[in-house]
Amino acid sequence: MTEPTVSVIVPCYNEQNTIDLLLNALLEQIYPQENIEVIISDGMSTDQTRQRIAEFQQTHPEFRIQIVDNLQRTIPAALNRAIEAAQGEMIVRLDAHSIPRPDYVARCVDALEAGLGQNVGGIWEIRPGSSRKMARAIALAAAHPFGVGDARYRVGGEPQAVDTVPFGAFRKSLFEKIGNFDESLLSNEDYEFNARIRQHGFTVWLDPNIRSVYFARSTLRGLARQYWRYGYWKVRMLLRYPDSFRWRQLSGAFVLTWLGLGIFSIWFVLARWLLLLEALFYGTALLIAAIQSARQQRDFGLIWRVPLVIAVMHFSWGSAFIWSLLEYLIRGNKSGL
Repeated sequence: MTEPTVSVIVPCYNEQNTIDLLLNALLEQIYPQENIEVIISDGMSTDQTRQRIAEFQQTHPEFRIQIVDNLQRTIPAALNRAIEAAQGEMIVRLDAHSIPRPDYVARCVDALEAGLGQNVGGIWEIRPGSSRKMARAIALAAAHPFGVGDARYRVGGEPQAVDTVPFGAFRKSLFEKIGNFDESLLSNEDYEFNARIRQHGFTVWLDPNIRSVYFARSTLRGLARQYWRYGYWKVRMLLRYPDSFRWRQLSGAFVLTWLGLGIFSIWFVLARWLLLLEALFYGTALLIAAIQSARQQRDFGLIWRVPLVIAVMHFSWGSAFIWSLLEYLIRGNKSGL
């Protein structure tokens, strides 16, 4: 039997440091290379990304790579431009800073062919974005349950139906049924797309054998900006799909309690005690997570770095969520939410 044709779509912008890693990983896929095309949707990169791609094409002329322009420079627009250009029966989405295992495409196709889900994906093996010690702590925190809750694609789990998977693989015909990615979203576009999949009665399937390396942010500033974006755009998601709320998204309420107790502690002794109690519980949980990471990695410098990273993740996400919600309540639909 002839294997289905596959279009690997990749949103990309200024990824000169990692684009070669991705392309080499795709070249090493055990899936028939003649059945794979790679479509890179580039947001008009200003570094050497396009040059690196061109050099790779010259070295491997048999490997089909196409670049499409993403003039809007947003991820959902990049995905949609790539989907429009795709010729494959199946779509496998990856990122320019990811490295799929050699069996990644084959396992995605097998899961789709088996009817396990209309969107299938797997596990991120999260690695540091640089050699700095803080980058190592960020990678560890990004895969720790206290940092990211029950996000199975980060913390692992058995094969199961889930609310979302990273990247994802789909039959191209799925987009005709439920539409493309929502270009009005600047983040959470994957989660929104998966919410529509589930809304149509379809399944999002996690297969832990589908694995890729994902490079986490390398600095606290970059991490804070990432989680601010996640929290800000999550409000729009919940307004559209309130049933998509998960307990791991309680960071907004968590930050709100700190803010509320901090304000009321100016006048009320009880609020001061409650704030102190919350700080003790939170600090203890952070310390436990840090000790676990330090023991596993045999690096006791993580005892102060991991708590800092997790706190940045929680407070960036939660603060942005509250800000976005207030913006919506004050401006209503005029805010674009």
